Amino acid sequence: MNLDYPFSFDHMGKTAASTDDDHIRNLIEQVLFTSPGERINRPDFGCGLLQLVFQPNSPELAAATQFTAQGALQQWLGDLIQVEAVTVDCDEATLQVQVQYVIRTSQTRKIELFERSVA
Repeated sequence: MNLDYPFSFDHMGKTAASTDDDHIRNLIEQVLFTSPGERINRPDFGCGLLQLVFQPNSPELAAATQFTAQGALQQWLGDLIQVEAVTVDCDEATLQVQVQYVIRTSQTRKIELFERSVA
């Protein structure tokens, strides 16, 4: 059983579950938007993506952000997915991350868009 993220309850009052594909999407979201040091027993978990958006915008920063996100996904979820591409855009106060990946068990190719407000 895969727990839904964020943790919630279903219509019957039980812990909400998610499908395998949704669970992998939830794991990707956790890796992308968790800052290193945020988890007590895993201080190196995450990629610190939200911290990088406050740096001056430049092509070098965009490349570094994409490299950091792709490396974190490969490190923490490499046994579940094969990351093909990561695109990071910061528009006004919204961070958008597009991840193209293949689920290793089913060989299903997915493209997911993750958004967070940074304001």
